[in-house]
Formats: sequence, structure tokens, C-alpha cells
Amino acid sequence: MDYKQLVTDALAPALPDLDPADILAKLEQPKTSKQGDLAFPTFTLAKVLRKAPQMIATDVVEKIDQSNFEKVVAMGPYVNFFFKKDVFSADILNQVLSQADHFGDGKIGEQGQVPIDMSSPNIAKPISMGHLRSTVIGNALANILSKLDYKPVKINHLGDWGTQFGKLITAYKMWGSEEAVKADPINNLLKYYVRFHQEDQEHPEMDDVARDWFKKLENGDEEATELWQWFRSESLKAFKKIYARLDIDFDSYKGEAFYNDKMQEVVDLLESKNLLHESQGAEVVDLSKYDLNPALIKKSDGATLYITRDLAAAIYRKRTYDFVQSLYVVGNEQTNHFKQLKAVLTEMGFDWADQIHHIPFGLITSNGKKLSTRSGRVILLDKVLDDAVDLAHDQIEAKNPDLKDKDAVADAVGVGAVVFHDLKNERMNSFDFNLEEVVRFEGETGPYVQYAHARAESILRKAGSPELATDGQKISDPAAWDTLKLLSEFPATVVRASTEFEPSVVAKYAIHLAKAFNKYYGNTKILVEDDELNARLALVKAVSIVLKEALRLLGVKAPDEM
Repeated sequence: MDYKQLVTDALAPALPDLDPADILAKLEQPKTSKQGDLAFPTFTLAKVLRKAPQMIATDVVEKIDQSNFEKVVAMGPYVNFFFKKDVFSADILNQVLSQADHFGDGKIGEQGQVPIDMSSPNIAKPISMGHLRSTVIGNALANILSKLDYKPVKINHLGDWGTQFGKLITAYKMWGSEEAVKADPINNLLKYYVRFHQEDQEHPEMDDVARDWFKKLENGDEEATELWQWFRSESLKAFKKIYARLDIDFDSYKGEAFYNDKMQEVVDLLESKNLLHESQGAEVVDLSKYDLNPALIKKSDGATLYITRDLAAAIYRKRTYDFVQSLYVVGNEQTNHFKQLKAVLTEMGFDWADQIHHIPFGLITSNGKKLSTRSGRVILLDKVLDDAVDLAHDQIEAKNPDLKDKDAVADAVGVGAVVFHDLKNERMNSFDFNLEEVVRFEGETGPYVQYAHARAESILRKAGSPELATDGQKISDPAAWDTLKLLSEFPATVVRASTEFEPSVVAKYAIHLAKAFNKYYGNTKILVEDDELNARLALVKAVSIVLKEALRLLGVKAPDEM
């Protein structure tokens, strides 16, 4: 049952001058259940009706047919609706139990394809905490969109081209060895890269050597190409181990190098549309009408730039996937770049430029300082996950030493804690990372939500894991009300997360549901043999289903025991 529509239908005869769509849009959620379940504010009607909002609310209540509600009352300037608890509970529990993990599924995507440019580490550098946000935000958005019938395409646009490869080849030739790279590719390649940047301060001629090596690579030199391919394949092996730990896979690993032969078409298209202008020897697209700086397409030496490559990638993705939306999960500092990208595509006459969305996010800092590969201030993601799993193991050992599959549970809890902590923060907010806080079983953490799910499963096991009827499960207990209402909000939560491109909407919802359920569990004896036992167990089962599905959307596992 659509309760917002039920309230709208009740209000419409009492407010004949208002369009039902306007009534629906104005409905609000009261702060507490004591104030009702939905409320209609009358402030906006005061001018038209020339009455105080409180008087309007009282008049409206008198005109409403209240037979579908427990009661309808005026509270100051609001008309507050209280739902019938037994009808509501039977309705929502039937929906969750009958649909199970498909509860909250939608059809709004209509199988439209959505490429998601995400993660995108640089070859020969480790995946650090700096890559976590793009990776897990992109993955969560893919899960959320998939639930609403979109077809996400997860693209790992690898940083596998550029002058840094000239530097890396130079460093390897100066200090590297094949044995060392084979033994520990990423860490040793990183050491060479960092050392290059330390030593080229005093030996700037090293930059000339690096430029020469990159020029050789661009020209297809055999030795340069072999080294580049070797660095790339060793890096990918290391990356995939970390992605496996996060339970994330990709549909495409086409990186920057893939677009090398596709950029000339972009330049030709821009020239054919008379969009290229010379500026200090370089070729640019004027974007002044968008209040943007010119887009630099070709440097004075003829070299192309990031935006040229991204234009080629955007055109390739539209041709390949005919996308309905194209997402770029890239840090906030790149906002101007993506504004320029969309503006240039618009100038080129591509109306699908409007379907491109930059999904920016804030920084993860450590002790308030930004992480940087070049300076060597790197916190390796693999190491963070190891430490998180160890912390989870310690807490499980203290709480439940006889738990079966302790290692697997500790892994799900530790890795899940890191992912959940990232996603519970609104993506534009930066945050300082403190592992001890992240892996706590109390507070607004991933383990807290996982523990609420495991508790629900434990109650069901104690009850003998009964087969529960999906319909007729009526609960009159007011203590269950907040939990029931939160369950009903899950489908709208998924839609909101998709339209705002904001996984934190789902993470915060999961925290609220876990809190409401724990409060209910703490105040109610669930396993009491009475007329509502099965209905209470149905509620517990519904909570377990929805918490597990909310965590799945975020890319977090939900162990049945902890």
C-alpha cells in the first residue's frame, strides 16, 4: 500500500484548490512517532485562505474521512496522520517476506547502460587509501543502479600512460633489477619512482632522460614497450588481489593507453567544427560562454592532454554502450576538468553531454595530512585491510571465542568496516581515518550494523528457524512501530541514493534500522508464546533481510553469526 497516496487522497477533498501532486510533494515525516507518521504543513495556505495556519489545520481535520487511519489530528500548523498499526505491519511484513532480497527493486532504469569510471589506479604504484573512495563509491553506485534495473558497466580507467613511465623506465634502468621486481613488483617499482623524484631535485638532467624514454615508448620502441607491458601486467595482478578482497570486479580495464589511437579523431572533429583556436602556440577550445577557462587540446609541441583523451573515451563509451548516463567517480579537485569536458562535448554538438555526471568526493586524510605517492606518504590499502581484519579478530575472540569460521567472519567484518566507514560519510565530506574507531562493534559503524543482522539471525535460530507465513502478520505493539516504519522506507531510500548518487543515504538508513531494531529487541521479549509471536518473528526476519540487502548494496558482507 502507498501510504503517501492514502494521505493525499484523504486530504484532496478538504483542499479542493490544491493539485493532488502538490499535496503529495508537501507531505513531511514528523520528527517522532508521537507526532504521527505523516504530516501536512499548512503554512503555504495562510496567504491564500487568509487564516492562521493553526486554524487551517483544525478546519482540514474536521473535513477528512478518518476511517483509513488510527487518527488524524491538528498539531499547531500541521495535519498529522497516524496509521493503523495492525494493517500497516501486516502490509509491510508481507512485502518484505514475500519479496525477500528483491524488496526495494525498481524498474526505473529500463535496462539502460551506465558506464561508471572508477578506481583507476596508476600502473606501477600501489593501491593506497587514496584509491578507496573512488573504488567503493563506484561499486556501491553500480549495485544501487542495478537494483533499479539499470545495467552498470564498471570501468577501471587505468593510469597506464604518460610521462611517469619515462621516469619509471629511467629509474628501473638506473637502480632496478628483474629479480627484485618479480619478487615484489609494486613496492619495488614504487621505491624506484619515489627515489627518482628525490634525486631529480639535484639532477634535473634525469628529467631529460625520462622524456627521451617516454618518447621511445610513444614511438613503439621495443625495449620501452616490453618494460611498459611488464610493469602493467605485474601491477594488474597485484591490483586484482586487492579487488578480490573487496569483492569488486570490473567489466573493463581499458586505461589511458587504449585511447592513444583515438585522439586524432577528436582533434579532426574539433577542427572540422572550427572549434580549435591557437593560443601561445597551443590549440584550445574557447569556453568563455560557460565561464570556464579555455580547454587545452594540444600543447605547443603537439602533445595531447588529459582532456583530449577523456573526449576520446567519452565518444568511445557512447558508441559502445549507448549509455543513458555516464558516471565519473573522481575526486572533487577534478570538478573544473569535468565541467570543461561536458562543455567541449556540447560545443561539438553532442546532446548526450548532459548524460555525463561527475561524482566528486572529498579526501581521506591521515592525522589531518593529505596522502601523496610522490612524497612517499602512502598508506597502503592492503595493509589497512590486514590491520582491520586483525582488530575484528581480536574483538570476535573476546566476544565469541567458540564462533565457527572465525577467520572468514573476521575478514567480512574487518574489510566491511573499512568500506562501510567510507560510505557512511557523505561523499563530498573529507574525513580523517582512524582504524580503531572504524572497526568498533559499537557506535555508527559497519560492525554495529552487521552485528544487528547477526542478532536477528540468532533469534530466528533460537526460535527453530520457523517457516513464517508472508501475510496476516499483524503487530499491535507500539515498541515495534519505528522499526516497521523504517522497513517501509527502504525502497524510497534506494531511489534517493540513486538520484543523488549518494551511497551514504543507504549506509545511514542501515544504521537507523539497526538502532531501531536493537532498541526494540532491548525492550521487548520476542520469544514469548502468545498470539503475536509469529508476527514478531516475521519482523525479525524482515529486519535481517533488509539489513543484509542494504549492506550488499554498499559492498559489505553480512555474516549470520558474529
